Amino acid sequence: FAYRHKIPVVPRGAASNVSGGTLSIPDCIIMPLTKMNKILEIDKKNLVAVVEPGVKTGQFQQEVESLGLFYPPDPASLAFSTLGGNVAENAGGPRGVKYGTTRDYVLGLEVVLPTGEIINTGGRVIKNVTGYNMTQLFTGSEGTLGIITKIILKLLPKPEGKKTMLAIFNDVEQAGEAVSGIIAQGIIPTTVEFLDKEYIKNIEAYAHVGFPLDAEAVLLIEVDGDKEILDKHMSKVEKVCLESGAREIKVAKNDAEAEELWKARRAAFASCARVKPSIVGEDATVPRSEIPAMIKKIRSIAEKYQVLIAVVGHAGDGNLHATFLFDEMDPDELARTEKAIDETVCAALELRGTLSGEHGIGRSKAPFIKMQVGEDGYNAMKKIKLALDPENLLNPGVMFGEW
Repeated sequence: FAYRHKIPVVPRGAASNVSGGTLSIPDCIIMPLTKMNKILEIDKKNLVAVVEPGVKTGQFQQEVESLGLFYPPDPASLAFSTLGGNVAENAGGPRGVKYGTTRDYVLGLEVVLPTGEIINTGGRVIKNVTGYNMTQLFTGSEGTLGIITKIILKLLPKPEGKKTMLAIFNDVEQAGEAVSGIIAQGIIPTTVEFLDKEYIKNIEAYAHVGFPLDAEAVLLIEVDGDKEILDKHMSKVEKVCLESGAREIKVAKNDAEAEELWKARRAAFASCARVKPSIVGEDATVPRSEIPAMIKKIRSIAEKYQVLIAVVGHAGDGNLHATFLFDEMDPDELARTEKAIDETVCAALELRGTLSGEHGIGRSKAPFIKMQVGEDGYNAMKKIKLALDPENLLNPGVMFGEW
């Protein structure tokens, strides 16, 4: 109906809109998929699940873990974000360093095309090389190529155990060096999360978990796997952190202590949102070895434009969230912040990084996309869009801007 009458359609999950991916436009149909919220099947023998797009990520994780299984992707929004939105944006999360992102677990999709046809991509098997990899094309396409109505997901056996550690540093760059050092030792932690002093201060005021207010940075590190190797891996991680300059190491004594730390980390964005009326969280990503250089650049940009920038991120995979805190009602401060954001994006690209590690392009980063993929790459993507959506009616403006 919408295609026949040339009405734009904006598919929508939980609508967090971190990059402006599901903002409405004039005279369009908003299509929320949150009521398609059934877990259709969990197949323990084949380690796959079939779900509708409106299933909440955290709810799905709890369900599979109750059966001794594991779905690793864990965006900070897992309590409310939906699996359909996660697939559309190729969501990441803290566990990306070891387990990858959402696209690494999508085996197949049911998709309604802009012109109304229903197609099925992929399937229930790990090996599948029949034709083009349409499953991966739609994963991360941000609702511009089709509407996802069913998802086949790969599952893993649940790890036997895990250990969580907090490493405290007096120097930001030393914390960055520790991240590279851990990976260089051949250890792939489940997560390596970085928090700078601005986040430490605000999380502690918000969650009261015992974060040291005089620290410049902390790393929240977790390892998982067979119980007999957890202590060995954690001791290696601890050694690297101390050699890199950590002043103190705290290992969670039990799951309850570990969960308190993770609750605090997941509350990071909300805790900083109290500092200023406006907040923009970027997710430019760099190679792990460039984390110290990127942190240094962010601090230099903050000083140059006199803008408050807090830094948190999934340091284990180079995904740093530079968080800009400002008052958009102050024209001068808004202008300085916009310049700082632009320069931060350019800095990530100069360090061989990417515009977005997990938030997507949406509308907010559409002006920058050519900087990374080039004119020819941009035109190639546009051709794919027009091949499936000749009238540009499905989520128009996202990724490509207004065209």
